[in-house]
Formats: sequence, C-alpha cells, structure tokens
Amino acid sequence: MLSIIQAAGWPIWPLILCSILALAFVIERFIKLQSRRVLTPGLVDEAIGLSRETVPAPDTVSQLAGHSALGEVLAAGWRAINSNPRCSAEEMRAAMEAAGRQVAHRLERYLPALATVASAAPLLGLLGTVIGMIEIFGSQAPTGSLAGGNPAQLAHGISVALYNTAFGLIVAIPALIFWRYFRARVDGYVLALELAAERFARHLEPLCPGPAPAKGAGR
Repeated sequence: MLSIIQAAGWPIWPLILCSILALAFVIERFIKLQSRRVLTPGLVDEAIGLSRETVPAPDTVSQLAGHSALGEVLAAGWRAINSNPRCSAEEMRAAMEAAGRQVAHRLERYLPALATVASAAPLLGLLGTVIGMIEIFGSQAPTGSLAGGNPAQLAHGISVALYNTAFGLIVAIPALIFWRYFRARVDGYVLALELAAERFARHLEPLCPGPAPAKGAGR
C-alpha cells in the first residue's frame, strides 16, 4: 500500500483524506439512522393511550422525548399544551411541525458532506491525472522525443496519472451509493414521522382549550 501511495505522488493524499471522511460519515449514519433511534413501533399508540383524557406530567413528556426521534415530535405536542393553558390546535400543530423540522435536519446530518466527497473525489483524481501528464511531458527531451527523455520521470508521471484516476473513482463510487441509500432512508423516515405526527395531532385536538382552526382553512 505504501508503495502505491509513493507511486501515486502527493495528489493521492487529498483522496486518502476524502476516503477517511467518507468512511467516518457512512459509519456514523449507519449508527444514527437505526430504526429504533428514529421510529419506535407502537410509540404512537402508547402516547395516545397516555393522553386520552389529559396531557401527562412533564416527567412523562421528557421520557417520551428521549425515547426516539418520533418521541421528540410527539412530545412537542404535549409540551405546547402544558406550557400554554390556552393553546389552540393550530399552535399545537405548529409546535409539532417545528420539532419535526429539527428532527429532519438532524437525520440529514453529514449527508451533504458525503455528497460533496462523492462529487469532489473524481475531480481530485482528474487533478492527479493532469499532474501526471505534466510530469510525462516534462520528461521529454528538448527534441520532443520520449525516448531521449528521463525514463524514471516518465514512469512516475504515468503512475501518478493512473493511480489518481483509479483512486478517485474508488472513493467516489461507494460514497455516491451510500449517499443515495441514506437519502432514500431519510426520506422514508421523514414521511413516516409526518404521518405519525398527523395522527397524533388529530388525537390531541380535543385536548386543546384554545379555538380550533376554521374548517377548511389552509395550514
């Protein structure tokens, strides 16, 4: 491996850094995007059962919020009603939507960085290729004949060009695949959170003492 790095020249180091970052992002997202950390089966039914007649105490609300990302969104509805005695259904929904946006932003963490690695790695590989080509032409004799040039410099230029091109693609392809995978996974989580939040908001509307929004009014 060390011999490959030496043959590829200094342009390989930014690509090695990109590969380390991409691996760190992938591992972190695999851990944070586990289903149990985002969507807990049966949590909505449990929360509905606890608030059939009144909103639970703040301790129970905090326990729900610490359960998972879904718990944070549901707990936001309870908190809105507890904190404002005259909370309307519209205000309760707004609080849950704000919590949902925060959760969605957290789920998307590092995905733009992973996409950047997937886009930048081929360009860094191309940069290495160009540098290798410069070394190849620099090895030529003044007459333009490669045969009369510096064979060692010629071989090094070819190594730099080929190794950097290959390594750029080796980094970019998995990064792109994982980015698309995590992007689709986050989109699925966000949709499930929205549906669960809407169901829970409809359950909490009768508990809101404030005036309900007019029928047919746009959100």
